[in-house]
Amino acid sequence: MNNTAVSVKNLVKKFGSFTAVNGISFSVEKGGIFGFLGPNGAGKSTTIKMLCGLLPPTSGEGSVAGFDIIKKSEEIKKNIGYMSQKFSLYDDLTVSENIDFFGGIYNVPPDKKLERKNYVLEMANLTAQKNDITKYLPSGFKQRLALGCALQHHPPILFLDEPTSGVDPISRRNFWALIRSMSEEGVTVFVTTHYMDEAEFCNRLALIYNGVIVADGTPLELKKQLMKKEALKTMPSLEDVFVSLTEGN
Repeated sequence: MNNTAVSVKNLVKKFGSFTAVNGISFSVEKGGIFGFLGPNGAGKSTTIKMLCGLLPPTSGEGSVAGFDIIKKSEEIKKNIGYMSQKFSLYDDLTVSENIDFFGGIYNVPPDKKLERKNYVLEMANLTAQKNDITKYLPSGFKQRLALGCALQHHPPILFLDEPTSGVDPISRRNFWALIRSMSEEGVTVFVTTHYMDEAEFCNRLALIYNGVIVADGTPLELKKQLMKKEALKTMPSLEDVFVSLTEGN
C-alpha cells in the first residue's frame, strides 16, 4: 500500500528570467509532520502553491493525495486543507460566519455543517467567541480559526504556509500542540516556516535555500550528519546546521 502523501520530482517554477524553485525533489509520508524550512524568499510559498494546485509548475512532476499536480489540480483542492500566511479570513464576518463560509467553499454536506462547526469551535477553543467580529480577535485566535476553517471537511493532507508568522510565543506553542494532535489523528501536515526552533516538532525536514533543497532528513540526522563545523560540548541547533550549509552561497 502506497504510504506517500506528497511526491515531487525535479520541480521547477520560473517567473520570467527568475527561477524561484530550481529542480527540487522530495516525498512526504502519510500521517507525519513534514517541515519545509528556509529564509524568506527561499521558494517555500511558491512550492506550496504548486502543490495545492494554485500555481502551475514550469517543469517537473509531482502528486498530492495520489493526484497529479498538473493534470488533477481540482481533485487535489478537494482533498487538502490550505492555510495561507495571511489566514484567508474575512474580517467583517463573525467567527461563526467565517466557519459557515469556508464550509460552503469546501462543500461540507448540509447534514454535517452543524457538527463540523461545533468541531471547529471546540478544537480551536473559540466557542465563547463564536459571535465576535473576526477583525477584533487577537492574532492567536485568528490563527486557530483559520486552521479550523481549513480542517472542517476533514482533509487527509493539511498545508500550512508559515502559520506562526507574526504571532506571540505562547500562541506559537499552542498552535503546534494543535498540529501534533492533527498528526496523531492521521492527518499529514506539510508546514513551511523560517523559525528553526519549530523544526524540532517535525518528523522530517527539507531545507530550501535560493530555490534549491540543500538538505533533508529527520531533525536528529541533520544535526548529527550535516554539521560542517565542529560543535563542542552540545548538540548543534538546526539554525547552526542551516548556516553551515549555506555559508559561501
